[in-house]
Amino acid sequence: MPVQLLKIIKGKSETPLPSYLQKEDLKHLQEGFDHTNKYFQGIVTLSYPLTKLGDGTDFFKVVLQDLDNSCSRINSINILIYGKMAEDCAKVIRHGDTFVVAGFKLAKSPTAREDGRHGCHLEVSEEAGSAIYIYTIPRTTAASETASVSVAPKYVYTPLNHLKDGTIVNLYGVVKFFKPPYVSKGTDYCSVVTLVDPTNVKLTCTLFNGNLDSLPKIYKVGDIVRFHRIKIREYNGQMQGITSAGFASLTFDGTVGAPVVPRTSSKVYTFMDEEQKTIEELRVWAASNLSISGPAAKLSGVQPMLFFDLTCQLVGKAKVDGSSFLLKVWDGTKCPYPTWKVPVEAKDLEGEKVLLHQLRNLTVDILVYDNHVQLAKSLKIGSFLRIYSIHTKQASADDEGVSHIEFHLHGGTCYGRGIGVLPESNPDVKELKAFLESVDLADCENMESMSSMELEGTFNNVTVLTDHQDLNNIELKTILNSMAPQQYRIRAKLRTYKPQKLYQSIKLHCSKCNSLREVPDGDDFDFILQGSGVTAPNPELHNTSWYDSVMWTTQDQKQRKIAIHFVKHDEMLQQPEDTLLMIEGGTLKEVWKLTRRFKCIIPVRSTEDDLELLDLSAPFLLQGNIKYYGCKQCSTPKPIKSLSSIAAEQRPSWEPTEIAQVLGIEPLQYVFIMKFTLVDGTGALNAYLFDYEKFFQIPASEILTNDFLQQKMQMTMNTLCPPGRKLGQLAIILKGGWEVKGSFNLYCTCKVLEFNLCMGKTQNREMQESVRRVPVNLF
Repeated sequence: MPVQLLKIIKGKSETPLPSYLQKEDLKHLQEGFDHTNKYFQGIVTLSYPLTKLGDGTDFFKVVLQDLDNSCSRINSINILIYGKMAEDCAKVIRHGDTFVVAGFKLAKSPTAREDGRHGCHLEVSEEAGSAIYIYTIPRTTAASETASVSVAPKYVYTPLNHLKDGTIVNLYGVVKFFKPPYVSKGTDYCSVVTLVDPTNVKLTCTLFNGNLDSLPKIYKVGDIVRFHRIKIREYNGQMQGITSAGFASLTFDGTVGAPVVPRTSSKVYTFMDEEQKTIEELRVWAASNLSISGPAAKLSGVQPMLFFDLTCQLVGKAKVDGSSFLLKVWDGTKCPYPTWKVPVEAKDLEGEKVLLHQLRNLTVDILVYDNHVQLAKSLKIGSFLRIYSIHTKQASADDEGVSHIEFHLHGGTCYGRGIGVLPESNPDVKELKAFLESVDLADCENMESMSSMELEGTFNNVTVLTDHQDLNNIELKTILNSMAPQQYRIRAKLRTYKPQKLYQSIKLHCSKCNSLREVPDGDDFDFILQGSGVTAPNPELHNTSWYDSVMWTTQDQKQRKIAIHFVKHDEMLQQPEDTLLMIEGGTLKEVWKLTRRFKCIIPVRSTEDDLELLDLSAPFLLQGNIKYYGCKQCSTPKPIKSLSSIAAEQRPSWEPTEIAQVLGIEPLQYVFIMKFTLVDGTGALNAYLFDYEKFFQIPASEILTNDFLQQKMQMTMNTLCPPGRKLGQLAIILKGGWEVKGSFNLYCTCKVLEFNLCMGKTQNREMQESVRRVPVNLF
C-alpha cells in the first residue's frame, strides 16, 4: 500500500518501517547521490490544496521540516506528490504529523530562492514505486471550535533586541504598521508588518503564504501578534523577519480591557495562562508608548483630498475595466458632498437590486485599482470590510461649478493601502451592524432627489430638454441658405463623426492666442528628459531656504546623477500627498513613479544661478496622470524661485493654474475637437465640437490615460451614432424628456457647451478663426 497510516503507541510505532530502509539527513539530500533504499522523515508544517495538472493528474504539495536540523538556516523541503498517492495523502494528512517518504526522486527546486527552503524537492508517485508512511499521534482537543492540544510544549519568546541573524525564533510584538495581504508577483499572498515591543526595537516582517487565511489577521495598528518559527535575517544592518517552515501566528486586539481572544484560522494551537499576562502587559505598554489612531472615519465626516480608513458593508460590486473594479459600500451615514456614481451596465452590477435602490443615497462608489482588483472580485456581497487609505478626490460635476467627491483605492501598497475582510465577531463589525439595523431606510428614500451625476449614471442615454423652449426646430436647408451669425434650434440625425479614433480628438488649446496643438506622446517627453540629463545638477543650487535637496548616482552604465528638490512649508517637509517636488536627471519611468506618491512634479534643470523649466515642448507640471503644458508663444517663463511665494502661503494648494501664473506660463487646456455631420432629410451640415469636458461629462485632460473614460466616450458616440445601423432605423422619443436613440438634437439643452457650425464653402476644412460660424448652444 503506497500510503500507510502508522500509529504511535507509548512513543513507538505500532508497525516498524521495512528493515532495508535507512534514514537520510536533510543536508545529504543532494543531486548526484544514490538515495535508493533511503527515506526522509519530517514534520508536516504546510500543505497546499489538492489540485489537478493540465493532463488531469492529481497533485498535492507538502512542506516537511527536519526537526534534527531545526536551528539550521534551511531546515525544510518541498514534497511533490502525484496521482493516486496525492489524493490519498490529501484525505488523511494533518499539520504536525510525522511524514516518512521513500522511493523518491530528487530534483532541483525552482522556488528555493523565493520560499527559502531546500534547493531540491522530492517527487513521489505510485508509478515510481514510492511509499509514504504517516505517523498519527492521538490528539485531545477542547470542545470549542479553536482548541489547544492536551500536552502543550513550552515555548521560549525572544525580545526584539535579542534577535540574531540566521535564527528561527518565537516572539511577541505590537503592530506599529502593516499592509493588508495582497497578491505577490508569484502565486502567494504577502503581508508586511512592523512590530515593536518594550525594548523599543523595531522589526519589519515580510510574510508569504499560498493560503490567505494562514497570514496574520491584523485589522489595525496596536493589534498584538504572536509569531512562532519566524526566520530572522539581517539586511542593511537591520533585522528582518520572514516566514519559515512551520510559521504560525496568533493576533489579539490591542485595546486595554478587551477580551483576550486569538484570531487564527488554525484549529490547533497552544496558548498558556502566562501568555495572557504577556498580552495584557503589552496592551498597557502600547497605550502609553505607541501612537494609535482613533476609530476609522465615517462617510459623514469625509473631506476632499483626504486619505482615510473606512469600516463598511459591501452591497454591490462590478467590473469596470481590466485595471479597476467598483465596490458599492455604506456605513449608515451620508457623505456631506455629492458623490460620483461610476457608470456601469445594470447587468454587470452584482448585489440585491431592491437594497441597492433603497440605499442609493447612502452608498458610495469606490474604485479600486491594479493589485487590489483580484481581492475585490473575490469579496462576497454583504461582507464587512475595512478599506485602508482611501483617497477622496474632488472633481467638477457640472457646468454650474457644483463639485462631487470621488473615492479611490489606488494601486500599490504604500501607506498600508489594501482591503481587509472583518469577521462578524469583530467588535467594530458588531457596532456597525447594530447601527445599520437602526437606520430607517424609508427616510433614506425620502432624501433629496438624485444629483445630475446620479441621473446620468442611471439613465445615461437620456437627455432632458430644459431651456430655449421658445425656439422652433428649423430645417437644415433653411440654415444653409441663411446668413451668419444667427441662433437656431434643430432636430437632426448624426450621420458620421470624425475622427473615428476618439483619442485623436484630444488637442491642446491656448485661450490667449487661440492656437491648437497636438498632445505630445510619451516618447517626446522621454527624449527631452534624456537631453536635460546630460547636464549634471548644480550642487550650489541645493538645499535653499524653501526646498531641501537630495542627489545620487544611478548604478547603471550611464551613472546618471539625479537630484530631487522637496519644497518645504514653514521650513518643514510636508506629507507626500501635499508635497511639490522638482526633479533633475530623471527618466520618464522615474518621473511617473514619483507622480503616484507626490502631489506635483516639476521637471527642471540647473543653470549657474537658478533652476529653470525644461523646454515648453515638455510639460511644466505633472499631477497624478495629467501632464500640464504651456503655450510657447504666450508664455514668459520666470525663475523657479518664483514658486517660493506659493510655498510661503498659509496653506499652499499647488493648483496648476496658480503654479502656471507664478512661473509666467500661459497654460494649454485639453479640449475635444470633433466634426459631426448632421442630416434631417433637407440637407447636411457639418458641426464642429469644441469642448473641454461638458459634452461627454468627461474631462479631456484625463481621457488619454484612462481606459474607463475612453470606453465611456465610445459608448456615448455609439449611442448617438450606432455602428451598423441605417439612418432610417434611428428615432428620437419624447417621454418626459428626450431619449437619445441615435438621433441628435443639436440644441437639445442649453447650458453646457457651444457648437460652432461652419458655413459655406469652408465647411469641410479644419476650423479656423476666419470661418464664419453659427453659434449653437448644446446641453
